[in-house]
Amino acid sequence: MGRDGSKVVSLEDERTRRAMAGKATGPDAVATPGVPGGATAWKQMNALLADPRAREVVHALPEQQFYRILTEVGMTDAVEFWELASPQQRMFILDMELWDSWNFSEEKSHQWLNHLLEAGEEAVLEQLPHMDAELLILMFKKEIIVGGGIGDLVSDEERVADWDHSFDNVYFITFRNAERARAVGSFIDIVFRNDRELYLGLMEGIKGELESELEELAYRFRSGRLADLGFPELEDALTIYARLSPDNFIPSAEKRLDLAPGITGLPMPAGYEESFLNRALALVESPVDQELTALVNSALVADGTALRSREGMEAIFRRVHGYLSIALEYLSEGDVERAAAIIGREYLSRLFRLGFGMVMELRKRHESLAVGDYATGRVLEGLRSTPPRFYRALDPDGIDGFREFRGVDDIRRIDELLARHGDPA
Repeated sequence: MGRDGSKVVSLEDERTRRAMAGKATGPDAVATPGVPGGATAWKQMNALLADPRAREVVHALPEQQFYRILTEVGMTDAVEFWELASPQQRMFILDMELWDSWNFSEEKSHQWLNHLLEAGEEAVLEQLPHMDAELLILMFKKEIIVGGGIGDLVSDEERVADWDHSFDNVYFITFRNAERARAVGSFIDIVFRNDRELYLGLMEGIKGELESELEELAYRFRSGRLADLGFPELEDALTIYARLSPDNFIPSAEKRLDLAPGITGLPMPAGYEESFLNRALALVESPVDQELTALVNSALVADGTALRSREGMEAIFRRVHGYLSIALEYLSEGDVERAAAIIGREYLSRLFRLGFGMVMELRKRHESLAVGDYATGRVLEGLRSTPPRFYRALDPDGIDGFREFRGVDDIRRIDELLARHGDPA
């Protein structure tokens, strides 16, 4: 976010915007205001593919932005875009896709193994050095059983057993799932023909390594890679929802940040240029872009699925923006200059926790309230959802839906409305 409160636009986004004129093909959806990058994923992808230096330009995209475009367009329609990915972009996608919280996903593993094959043998060979051995062994230990081996006294019974295949008459394999055999075999064949050392390590690892240990190590290496991009481990990310109460909040005297040097992220959505937070940020003397991005990344990790869709990311951006605005408005009593001074000495994560805590206290005050009319029932429905949402019918546009909380006034309006229906619990 710029020092003047304007929306941040990265160099890659600006290059994309300039390239888009007259070059879009495929679905020509109307760009949605507030979409990170300023255009639909289709338009961004087509502009990038139309660039004479497409590979170079695609490689310059932050991993998160490449992932968002790919998932929103869909792999079926983004094959050419996927083929241009850098090994780092592919590795980021594998790190995001192959895990469900702390658990390795066998189904997703096979799905993305197929996608690597779709990118071509050259892409597979380019990717292999960027994949830690534990992850590779884990992926294939889920797919095949391995027998035989170098130096093993392989019995005649084992040698003539009903194995599905052998690439070298030394190791014998059986596919666990016949429907997946072709893709799994094709991938191992690429490894066998191009990197015998890796092939031997893969076979021995599948034979001898414990799956639980492989999964633990692969997760640890994954966490390290994501941390380098500013994405914390899930356990750490969830701490931003450890709410703080305004009654016992003690402001920090100063803050000392220790952020990963290469943190990059997507800009906050448009439509908030005149918000309290943006007006305060415009007066902050030292930039807080990296700290803000780190907070958004934590919220994305805590959500678990938001990074895979434009709508999910927008919801997270707006939630972060709203809770920060709530906390700053409360602490500064609506004084923008005081809010800017608070940002300079207070950790944004603590402000987020305070804003979230204030919304949760609103919910707690009215948790036992029961009402009969539709509108108030919808207010309570939104307030009791996870996370709490604001009922949009209270806005000037009167839409029957929900949105993130934006500021202290949202809390006040709901509090007053529900108080009229009875004493808070």
